[in-house]
Amino acid sequence: MTGPVVLVGCGNMGRAMLEGWLAAGKLTSAQALVVEPAEALRARAAALGATALADASQIGADVAPRLVVFAVKPQVVLDIVPAYARFRDGATFVSVAAGTPIAAFERLLGAGAAVIRCMPNTPAAIGKGMMVTVANAHVAQAAAAFVRDLLSASGRVAEIADEGLMDAVTAVSGSGPAYVFHFIECLTAAGEAAGLPADTARLLAMQTVYGAAALATESGEEPGELRRQVTSPNGTTAAALSVLMGDDRLKTLVAEAVEAARRRSVELGRPPA
Repeated sequence: MTGPVVLVGCGNMGRAMLEGWLAAGKLTSAQALVVEPAEALRARAAALGATALADASQIGADVAPRLVVFAVKPQVVLDIVPAYARFRDGATFVSVAAGTPIAAFERLLGAGAAVIRCMPNTPAAIGKGMMVTVANAHVAQAAAAFVRDLLSASGRVAEIADEGLMDAVTAVSGSGPAYVFHFIECLTAAGEAAGLPADTARLLAMQTVYGAAALATESGEEPGELRRQVTSPNGTTAAALSVLMGDDRLKTLVAEAVEAARRRSVELGRPPA
């Protein structure tokens, strides 16, 4: 594949993606072209060495992007995307606009547009994200592989074949960081209630969640087995788990939370009446 990668939008997510691509050597600065109307954000992209333009109309007629990545808010998709339809024949389009279906881009870009929809989560901003992609039938295998490699600079990448599962993805990994943040809040408050100083309780809660997640990721063991390893019979952990796991309390609560998020994602994805 030849041609630059055009990044449309260089806000928090867009800039984090660009920084990740450059730092990991996925792209050189000469291969990155950023379109960003806000002058301050455009300056930050230029400081990274990328070509930074204010508007799609400034992209030269001789430029043939291999990829156009839309890192924009879903409410501006309708206004921004049509300007890139002229690249339809040679480019693959990637969207990280939350809740916006592939069909919306197909309508705006025209028949035959190769579109990949991506759901990232906020840890992608520090290279620890979870990105899930789904592609339409027009995306070539080589293009899909290039997108996977590019996204891997921001964390782990998974693919699904059924776009309808994006609502479940949103509920688990898209919204999931907030669930973990709230657990840290709760564990911190519980530590304070048990007598720990606030700063110490917060440190213990954050590092415990961070370390446990890292161990679960790197050990190769199933989470259930790791839980059993740390739970001595009739010990302190067993006493706590009898509260969390009794009558499947936590399991039920998490399942209800994920289902509520999934249903809301479905509702938000419906076209207005």
